[in-house]
Amino acid sequence: MYLYSKLEAFKKEIHIAFIGCGKFVTMFLAQLNNLNNIKVNTIVDLDISKAKDNCLKSGLSKSIINDIHFSNSINDILDNKSIDIVIEATGNAKVGILNAKQIILNKKNIIMVNVEADVVAGKYLSDLAFENDVVYSMAYGDQPALILEQIEWALLNGFEVICAGKGTKYHKTFEDSTPETVWQHYGIKAKDALSSGMNPKMFNSFLTGDKSSIEMAAVANSSHLKVPDTGLNYPCINTNQIAKQLIPMESGGLLEKNRQLEVITSIDQNKKEIDNHLRWGVFLVFKGKNNYVKNCFSDYGMIVDNTGEYTALWRPYHYIGLELAQSIYSIALNKQATGYTKSYKADVAAISKVNLYPGDILDGEGGYKVKGRLVSSSISYKKNLLPLGLSDNIKVIKPIAKNSFISFDDIENNLDREIIKAREYQFQLLEK
Repeated sequence: MYLYSKLEAFKKEIHIAFIGCGKFVTMFLAQLNNLNNIKVNTIVDLDISKAKDNCLKSGLSKSIINDIHFSNSINDILDNKSIDIVIEATGNAKVGILNAKQIILNKKNIIMVNVEADVVAGKYLSDLAFENDVVYSMAYGDQPALILEQIEWALLNGFEVICAGKGTKYHKTFEDSTPETVWQHYGIKAKDALSSGMNPKMFNSFLTGDKSSIEMAAVANSSHLKVPDTGLNYPCINTNQIAKQLIPMESGGLLEKNRQLEVITSIDQNKKEIDNHLRWGVFLVFKGKNNYVKNCFSDYGMIVDNTGEYTALWRPYHYIGLELAQSIYSIALNKQATGYTKSYKADVAAISKVNLYPGDILDGEGGYKVKGRLVSSSISYKKNLLPLGLSDNIKVIKPIAKNSFISFDDIENNLDREIIKAREYQFQLLEK
């Protein structure tokens, strides 16, 4: 808190670098002219021409863009001692894990926009960062960091956290959506989506539930909250109902357990948008621990459940890359993360979207052949499940029926040894 006040007396220039220059990073760059003390030193991207074009679209002047070093190689970041913070924003779990490890071992702070990588190997990377005295941080602006901020607020002030999560647009039938059908669900023309730089595979992952599962796994691994036993339920709930329904069953709510994560949908079974939905936001349900606190909830007009014990707060929007500076300044000024992985409690398992046969190649999050489900890490370990984040470009070696978990026994394991090592490290932390 109060970073801006501290920034006024901060004279040092903060040198940052990006790996990946897609939508999230472009949104941040659109704010760069309004930010103090931040200098973009290097941008690494496979398509330098597109990265430069995104810089122009963001509103950066040609003189500023010409001052940025563009490269295809992460080595240009690793070899540059002036870079303080690296933002990993490739969105590819396999690449992100390997990039993050190199960055950490080179004693550079890292912000993981790449939540896909964090969910697969975040505990390993977080511990590695601690050993190397650098900061490993979630990206402020994405929903996991904002949810954690609310959880921290509640715990700091002595409340009992009952439930936390986010809103989204979800319908059971969306789970079978593909990059080919995605824009019809958004009500957007494909050409308009393309001109806005919207990746169909990524945006499809928002619909299918893949991204929601990934983000809730990230929150579970960064907090004391648990995942639902059968995956996310996506109840259709508006903001006025959050405190009444996202409470334990024994108190008249929907939660199968206390201190649970959940995602709520903004549309009903007929795919009609409900009033007062929370599609773009995050929420927290918490409990007063005595009658005086309970009465205060009522006295000050807070929305409560029927008993008056539970109340909720929510933030209606998240601003994605537009508010990434919060993470940058938090690291530069306070050497603190805006959320980080503390444990390995949750995974996102790959499930077949279609019948799969030997020789089929899986295509990962938001694709045609697999989808994700939030599971506990113990189940993931015991069943030898393939994480969704590692399911891109993987060959199937056994028949797999539609809607089945995919295990490592079903696929040709060509994963990099460093990724396997990271997973083995996390498995050793589990209670066997």
